[in-house]
Amino acid sequence: MSFPGSGLAKGLAVTLRTMTKRSVTAQYPDVQPDLPPRTRGVIGLFEENCTVCMLCARECPDWCIYIDSHKETVPPAAPGGRERSRNVLDRFAIDFALCMYCGICIEVCPFDALFWSPEFEYAETDIRELTHERDKLREWMWTVPEPPALDPKAEEPKEIAAARKAADKLAAQQAAEAEAEAPAQDRTRQRPETPGEST
Repeated sequence: MSFPGSGLAKGLAVTLRTMTKRSVTAQYPDVQPDLPPRTRGVIGLFEENCTVCMLCARECPDWCIYIDSHKETVPPAAPGGRERSRNVLDRFAIDFALCMYCGICIEVCPFDALFWSPEFEYAETDIRELTHERDKLREWMWTVPEPPALDPKAEEPKEIAAARKAADKLAAQQAAEAEAEAPAQDRTRQRPETPGEST
């Protein structure tokens, strides 16, 4: 059962609790905020990994990714081989005025060409300047943080395990060859004494 004025009393109680707490003011832009590691700021492009598969542009719900490319013929790698064609990236742009930062483009990229950067200070006075071309997107790659370390109990990636196994095998083979050469070199250095050579 509530008595008259109970709502006012509750409101004043909240006010009094807030008044006794010390206020914390973020001194931005003089002090940069401490952002969480998975902050969605801006998207960076690692152009060397892009194969112009167009998956990011097709899956984007806002249609804010613009890609242009052309085909080039690559000569055969070995004599007698056949020529191959490959896509060459001409334009890769993202319109951040339309982007809703859903991250679908980064998730669907099969070749790890798109990454989240925590940078968020790219406001413009002209909305047309929010369309970042590939040169600008490449600059954002320098601000992409390193991926977090794996769990110590996690299974080692297959690629690293295969590379380590091959390196260990090569090291063992080289050690065996060095051991095989060592006795042969010792035999050539130590020639047997003839009866007249002792001093």
